[in-house]
Amino acid sequence: MSARTPTVFLDPQSREPVYLQIAHSLMQEIHRGRLHPGDSLPGYRTLGERLGVSRNTVMAAYRELQAEGWVVSTPGEGSVVAPDPPTRMHGQSPTAGGASEATTMGFDLASGLHEAAPKGAPGLLKVGSGLPDPRLLPGAELARAYRRALVLNRQQNLELEDPQGHPMLRQSLARMLGEARGIAASPENILVTRGSQMALFLVGQALLSAGEAVAVEALGHPGVWEAFARAGARCLPVPVDAEGMRVGALAQLAESERLRAVYVTPLRQYPTLVPLTSDRRHRLMALAQSHRFALIENDQDSEFLFEGRPRAPLAAEDRSGVVVHVGTLSKIFSPNLRLGYVHGPAPLIARMRALRQALDRQGDMVLERAFAELLDDGAIHRHLNRMQLAYRTRRDVLCRALERALGDRLRFQVPEGGLALWAQVAAGVDVDRWSARALEHGVAFQPGRRFAFDGSPVQGLRLGFSNYPESDLEEVALRMRAALDGDR
Repeated sequence: MSARTPTVFLDPQSREPVYLQIAHSLMQEIHRGRLHPGDSLPGYRTLGERLGVSRNTVMAAYRELQAEGWVVSTPGEGSVVAPDPPTRMHGQSPTAGGASEATTMGFDLASGLHEAAPKGAPGLLKVGSGLPDPRLLPGAELARAYRRALVLNRQQNLELEDPQGHPMLRQSLARMLGEARGIAASPENILVTRGSQMALFLVGQALLSAGEAVAVEALGHPGVWEAFARAGARCLPVPVDAEGMRVGALAQLAESERLRAVYVTPLRQYPTLVPLTSDRRHRLMALAQSHRFALIENDQDSEFLFEGRPRAPLAAEDRSGVVVHVGTLSKIFSPNLRLGYVHGPAPLIARMRALRQALDRQGDMVLERAFAELLDDGAIHRHLNRMQLAYRTRRDVLCRALERALGDRLRFQVPEGGLALWAQVAAGVDVDRWSARALEHGVAFQPGRRFAFDGSPVQGLRLGFSNYPESDLEEVALRMRAALDGDR
């Protein structure tokens, strides 16, 4: 085994002999887990030259380590960490140091912020949210575009600094928003981010101040609420029904509260997938104009439409500069290729640009340049056409499998688009308990409570169908049935 490189610090002002300083530093390396049993230590001469001390000084340090059981030295073979080194250093309490140093803190954290969810066990089928399947990623096309951006335009892309995003990608996005979504977009009114969550965080920071009110859908995305809460805003829930956000309830709220913004998912309400009706859309726009609040529109999954006619986003109808349009490219290729964007009034984009510069300075200019090329040469459009067929097939397979396995327990409409479905659960079924039991059977879905602003039970659940092949989706339905049957 090759020798590990330990970290040894010598203090010339210390009264402790140098050989003991070396020995104690190496003890710390072993005690903290940076050197493991069996790891080889550098030779006397090698470590001596690195520290600027004599070979004999290092030899004396190693003798000290061997005498206390930290290392084993064999003539002609060098020194290695002992198989069972001491659990604590001389003069140290049994609980001090060691592995616990990585988990204990000497300071407090602010309360009220959520931690990231833990990863699931191997083999777990995670269908809680609709995600693109990375196995269908057009890797060759993406690699060629990335290589051209990195090699052929090296100086331009590697030296470019623009927290608003690569100019070519903003031009491409403006063209895409105009052609596919009917938005009169310009590159100057677009800011590129690392995914839609970062976009919403920046919108919250730029638009909201501590104590100000933002209305949100009472059944919605907790990550969005947290993004606004981190800006100090008060999130006020507005009920949703089969026609989307209840704009009448919002109007009543606007009479009693000074709203700074309203967050809405008009294309497909998250998580129920119902579209905001035309009448409510018009009333919502009128409310925003009369009360001078921003409409933060999340246009998620708009690229995936299997049946019916496409619906225009609110931003396409905006004539008063009240809509802030948030979108993502991550749902097209992979959630790990973090690219989102915001389109909005120029003063808001300017403020977000300054915030982005303080937070992240800029995005990945090479990746952004590569995506601009893929948008312009039609590669993303061709990929979307292929994904439309694949995801529609997967949708149909999951829906049929659920009807066979759980027809009497679930009621749902086959979604016209998007990457997930919302199902109503039969009365008498404890959705939260079912979700917990399903984890034991190797499948993870999101119970309705996860989307409730007040955390109350919701007799529904969300299932994604896009990130697994057909055979796995059939297995999802069988495991869900087994989890429910085992709970009876």
